[in-house]
Amino acid sequence: MAENNTLLDVKNLKMHFPFGGGFLGGKKGNIYAVDGIDFQLKKGETLGLVGESGCGKSTTARAVAQLHRPTSGEVILNGKDLTKLKDKELIAARKGMQMVFQDPYASLNPRMTSGDIIAEPMRIFNTHGILHMSKQEMDERIEQLMERVGLSRFFKNRFPHEFSGGQRQRIGIARALALRPELILCDEAVSALDVSIQAQILNLFKDLQEEFGLTYLFIAHDLAVIEYISTRVAVMYLGIIAELSGSADLYRNPLHPYTQALLSAAPIPDPKVEKTRKRIILTGDVPSPDKARHCCYFYDRCWKRMDKCLERKPKLVEVEPGHQVACFLYHDESV
Repeated sequence: MAENNTLLDVKNLKMHFPFGGGFLGGKKGNIYAVDGIDFQLKKGETLGLVGESGCGKSTTARAVAQLHRPTSGEVILNGKDLTKLKDKELIAARKGMQMVFQDPYASLNPRMTSGDIIAEPMRIFNTHGILHMSKQEMDERIEQLMERVGLSRFFKNRFPHEFSGGQRQRIGIARALALRPELILCDEAVSALDVSIQAQILNLFKDLQEEFGLTYLFIAHDLAVIEYISTRVAVMYLGIIAELSGSADLYRNPLHPYTQALLSAAPIPDPKVEKTRKRIILTGDVPSPDKARHCCYFYDRCWKRMDKCLERKPKLVEVEPGHQVACFLYHDESV
């Protein structure tokens, strides 16, 4: 059972997608998008999930939200394992968890007004008998949310094409807040926006977190964004978590070779520091996720690899208070 202050507890989560076969034939196999990860989210914190494109970040968020039903593992939200809930129970549980998507152009229905988009979750939960809101109450809620995210309530009859990208994302955030959730999954929520607009949206996320006591799982590939918004950071590589630590500690003292390479690639806005900094250039490409791996996932590209790394998988273990890493350089536990 999760601790009282633990909102989300993810245990050995796996998301494998089958391919091949069918009437066209072909070799059958699996894409091991997420291959056994564990993490917890405390109430009121932000866990940043960072890694290269294709490492499984977005799939993790969708598996947590049960938009993809996980292959195996547990997703425990407020003490309930979402993977074991039936349809009606799952709908009720989703009231406490909403999602903000990456693309503010594709995630809003172009045929619906902004007011209807924000109202849609409330209507759905009304239909299922989970909410009991009158039309007047919904209209008041829509206007309150629009004002809160920085949009005029008089825009509620406008369509998405009449808004800028940043304004559209504000509509997406208002929609996510409509049901008063505790957990919000932000899937690259600022990556499609201009840098100046990114800063505004990030500050809005922080203000909303403080005002409503929100908890975020925040996915991004921009290391500066993750450093700014996150309480703790999990670094993903090829479907697993390579390192998990407090944000300040991770950026000050990265332990896993992959994390070190990732941070070395991020520019620092200080010419003197940038000039003396050592870059770590990884050789080769990220291996294909269509093969089950029984050794260290980073073995092919690691410049510190050892024989034992090829023999078994390192386990994510706490090597310093609050700092976990899956690497035999720091411990000898394996799975």
